[in-house]
Amino acid sequence: MVIDGCPPRIPLTEEAIQVELDRRRPGQSEIVTPRKEADRCRILSGVFEGMTLGTPISVLVMNEDARSEAYAEMRTAYRPSHADYTYDAKYGIRNWQGGGRASARETIGRVAAGAVAMEVLRSLRPGIEIVAAVTWIHDIAASVDFDKVTRADVEANMVRCPDPTAAVRMIERIKEVRAAGDSVGGVIECVARNVPAGLGEPVFDKLEADLAKAMMSLPATKGFEIGWVLRVPGCADRSTTTCSRCATGAPAPRPTVQAVCKAASATANRSGSGSLSSRPRRFCSPSRPSRPRGRRRS
Repeated sequence: MVIDGCPPRIPLTEEAIQVELDRRRPGQSEIVTPRKEADRCRILSGVFEGMTLGTPISVLVMNEDARSEAYAEMRTAYRPSHADYTYDAKYGIRNWQGGGRASARETIGRVAAGAVAMEVLRSLRPGIEIVAAVTWIHDIAASVDFDKVTRADVEANMVRCPDPTAAVRMIERIKEVRAAGDSVGGVIECVARNVPAGLGEPVFDKLEADLAKAMMSLPATKGFEIGWVLRVPGCADRSTTTCSRCATGAPAPRPTVQAVCKAASATANRSGSGSLSSRPRRFCSPSRPSRPRGRRRS
């Protein structure tokens, strides 16, 4: 995994990344893949004496329990709901021995990058808190108060559901379905607290658009929503589309002038964007500054 654009002087260690990799590690419970992977990470570049340099950060995680023979059947049989056939149709060749871009193994790079992102937030935006939890497995729904749920609540069981009663039922359901040679889907919900206003860029790089693209790029994701708009009948209701602070009538915090200017500059500097007119713009050479246009006045 290579991360570009990380600011310099951010405290970062292999141990900080390893905490998140351990949460993802296969073989840690009876309801996940039985493969045994230590998933130990090594930082190869971009960090010196525990601080980021501002240069690309390269992180390496080696596979230890690769079993190519376990995939022999997939050489001639495409797996349902998998990318086997799609890759064959697209490229005319595929690696049937497991791994690759169609494997959930590629998510290890996302987890490592997310760990680095969290260190950046802790340094530059202290107070931001992000908690995600399993809230639905098959037909079993959990009751979760996302105003109060903590990461410790989520980590209390192997299915990572903060509702203890629902978690027990979810685990049993997964075992039943797995024993029958099948699988079930579920829902993960996430809350980000103390997020500043004004994140994202206009039009194509809205924060919601970037979040949707990131989540839908995960191998098994089949749906994405923000808030409760897709689940609440009559979704024009203000409560489904605004935050509680705005709904109570309290003014939302205004972004600073510096933040607004920075966002406007970033948008205007993008190729093909930032122009408010269809007329061709005039550019002048740095060595020959253009004269101000207009009528002289004495």
